[in-house]
Amino acid sequence: MHLKRTSFAKRLGSYAPAVSLPVQPVVEGRLLRMVGLTLEAEGLRAAMGSRCLVINDDSFHPVEVEAEVMGFSGSKIFLMPVGSVAGIAPGARVVPLADNGRLPMGMSMLGRVLDGAGRALDGKGPMKAEDWVPMDGPAINPLKRDPISVPLDVGIRSINGLLTVGRGQRLGLFAGTGVGKSVLLGMMTRFTEADIIVVGLIGERGREVKEFIEHILGAEGIKRSVVVASPADDAPLMRLRAAMYCTRIAEYFRDKGKNVLLLMDSLTRFAQAQREIALAIGEPPATKGYPPSVFAKLPKLVERAGNAEAGGGSITAFYTVLSEGDDQQDPIADSARGVLDGHIVLSRRLAEEGHYPAIDIEASISRVMPSVVSEEHMRRAQQFKQLWSRFQQARDLISVGAYVPGGDRETDTAIALQPAMVGYLRQGLNDNISLAESGGHLGSIFAPAAGG
Repeated sequence: MHLKRTSFAKRLGSYAPAVSLPVQPVVEGRLLRMVGLTLEAEGLRAAMGSRCLVINDDSFHPVEVEAEVMGFSGSKIFLMPVGSVAGIAPGARVVPLADNGRLPMGMSMLGRVLDGAGRALDGKGPMKAEDWVPMDGPAINPLKRDPISVPLDVGIRSINGLLTVGRGQRLGLFAGTGVGKSVLLGMMTRFTEADIIVVGLIGERGREVKEFIEHILGAEGIKRSVVVASPADDAPLMRLRAAMYCTRIAEYFRDKGKNVLLLMDSLTRFAQAQREIALAIGEPPATKGYPPSVFAKLPKLVERAGNAEAGGGSITAFYTVLSEGDDQQDPIADSARGVLDGHIVLSRRLAEEGHYPAIDIEASISRVMPSVVSEEHMRRAQQFKQLWSRFQQARDLISVGAYVPGGDRETDTAIALQPAMVGYLRQGLNDNISLAESGGHLGSIFAPAAGG
């Protein structure tokens, strides 16, 4: 038997991968204290936004909890856990993770329900990722963005006719609890002309997540949708991540040239999650209990939606904001109104009257409407709003019989057209009314009045 001779250097070289050491060893730290949800660790170096693993291997069942670096003070590092912290003890190991937190993306996401970390919640197994992308998307120069010039049909008559939405617009849906925000969002999801729908359910009830998917989206709607859900019982960091993840998914599809509809319910819960984190690591409150970092994060999140450069895709975004009744001084509602391209206000009074959708036409506005509709349509919408407002002003006088017909011509017109206007604003849950139909119906309200 003849053995092939190999040089000593060659044989030694084959062991190189096995004995090569990392350039820099992984420096572990230890857990010092935990207050609320904030973990304090020392002895390690980790950058902001990086992830660590908190390991307690003293117990019979070793416990591992993932956490993210949210701040530091001197040599101490503040971490926020992603999941439950049960089983974590003082002196637990804190190990920095090497990966930089890339998220799975791809067309296989359509029809799936994910959590804030990209894990499947629908029991259909793991998702096949085509790309792995960082959480922060590419920044678009605002001067290079394509201007909003094309109307978007949302299938709701009062919005199509009086608050017309443009493709690439960012719109806020302002309402208190139980006024019909989620139902209105669901209608928009089913009726809107979009290639892909991304739904972010942030800090909502767990029951609502299931209802939204099964009843509102339905089997047809889910096929072109991606749902990112982080219910109210999730850790605040998970809720924060979920809001950023669904925005990142929308950006990914926009960069592929798709027209995306992004629905986020709700922006207030995102702000509250950021508030929980900021207060926990010691940031001082500034406005009604909200720290300054909350108001810094809101525009960062919202500004990521909108049109891409000319010839690219678009993200039309609807954000719900919890603002009760006349409390327009809510800091989140106020900040959101400043960064959004319009707001639709839902009124509790109208909802209690059985007026659905309960859109308060007087308080709502679409900032891009003049750019996307004809002058004739704009004039009719303004006329409608004027007459509706005139009726609301004289409402108390009319109801007690103090108003004498013939006293004011405009008020007489408003009283005469009131049933037609109420009929225009109301709509059934399953009625899909196109943009052309909404415009035609708006013209037909004033046609008899103009002739008479």
